Amino acid sequence: MSTCATASRASAESLAGTAAPARTWLLIEQTGPWGAHALTDSHLDPDVGRALEAAAEGTGVRVALIRRPGRHADCHGTSRRRLFLAHTAPGRSWIRTTTVTDPRAALGLDFTALGAGEHHGLWEPYIGEPLVLVCTNGKRDRCCALLGRPLAAELTTCGTEVWEVTHIGGHRFSPTLFVLPYGYAYGRASAPLVKEAVEAARDGRITDDHCRGRSAWDRPGQAADLAVRRLIGEDRADALDVVRTDTVWPSRTPGSSAVAGASPAWAITVAHSDGRTWRVTVEQRADGASAPASCGAPLGPPARMAVVSVAAANGMLHGTSLAASR
Repeated sequence: MSTCATASRASAESLAGTAAPARTWLLIEQTGPWGAHALTDSHLDPDVGRALEAAAEGTGVRVALIRRPGRHADCHGTSRRRLFLAHTAPGRSWIRTTTVTDPRAALGLDFTALGAGEHHGLWEPYIGEPLVLVCTNGKRDRCCALLGRPLAAELTTCGTEVWEVTHIGGHRFSPTLFVLPYGYAYGRASAPLVKEAVEAARDGRITDDHCRGRSAWDRPGQAADLAVRRLIGEDRADALDVVRTDTVWPSRTPGSSAVAGASPAWAITVAHSDGRTWRVTVEQRADGASAPASCGAPLGPPARMAVVSVAAANGMLHGTSLAASR
């Protein structure tokens, strides 16, 4: 399938609930080319890459490689590299940074504590502009190179604090990116959209245009957060929190189109900082037109997050068929 055909099919899919889940990001600067699995297929020592993957597993920390936009010469022996740690939970978002000569230094991190949002004064606080991470790993998916790299280059000329990043999922939505410190991801991005997202992040807000969700939560939680935001017109990044997720199995949700027992569903509690709460019912569905899992991949059944209902504590406020493609 051509890139254009893939992009056309992807444009029909909802973006909500498709961000890569990660409460905390560990970002390691690594110049040169990246392979499809960059942590073990780049100029980073593959033993270090495997050790980082093992250390992060199950902790809520996601490890990715980053580099500055531009040409990436096939060179070895980079003397110094930048590292970032970023926690994305509401009300506790932070970014810490350091520069190291040996990426093995990251193996000494307490990944369990970092995943829980505790940095214990590690490194230095990052106090610069919001960080924009654009996926550009063409070996993982060619759309990320064809669409992501030009966007990253354009943002650089505009003075945005932008890095290329190895893999954040949802390649068919290229260009894809996320913005730190809040961790909201975006798809089908353009330079004006990114500028709006950065300006919002400076003010502690988010824009929901082309928004995929906040990485702090799993995909049902991301869809629930965005559904409540759109219902009440809330753009403050830390105003909403996903405080509880209950799995419903088999699906017996009001308005559900699924056959009982065939579709997982979740009842998610979203809380506002002013004390209001909502109960959001989200269901995974496999209906709708077939779509490729990534750019150029064969068509397959979708795995979508559909928001079935949003209810306040005192009764039903809103019902919606918002579908979030996974």
